[in-house]
Amino acid sequence: MATIYEEIREDHQKHRELLNRIADTHGDSKERRDAWDAFYYDVKAHAAAEEETFYSKIMAKPDGQDDARHSVAEHKEMDDIMEELNSMEMDSPGWLSRFKTLKHDYEHHMEEEEEDIFSTAREVLSDDADGRIGERFLDRKAKERELVDEKAEEALEE
Repeated sequence: MATIYEEIREDHQKHRELLNRIADTHGDSKERRDAWDAFYYDVKAHAAAEEETFYSKIMAKPDGQDDARHSVAEHKEMDDIMEELNSMEMDSPGWLSRFKTLKHDYEHHMEEEEEDIFSTAREVLSDDADGRIGERFLDRKAKERELVDEKAEEALEE
């Protein structure tokens, strides 16, 4: 079984590839829509599962609280940008400009997680050698994927 660190890195690699695919598209094309949809749904499920199975454990330890809170706050900022992008026309210059902000912010976030947060997590948690946290992450991510649209609608109603 893969560790939580391996599972998150694998998702990050997929997200980097999707970000680059989206950046290489133009206008309101099928390629852009397909890549955006894949990115949107996977990142939303990833972030929710990560917060519940990984960051909640880090936050429970005094030495991990600051780093975990920072990352969860970044999740919220990127989620807001993603929802903003969903409400915009993909062929507008504003969409591409906002997407570039999201791409920059998310690439920074992934790098920070892999270089800083993982170190903190290993100190306050474990190396997850048996893969239990990684397995819970994957299970939660699958459930969250089914809830993405429902959660987005609820957020719009608030």
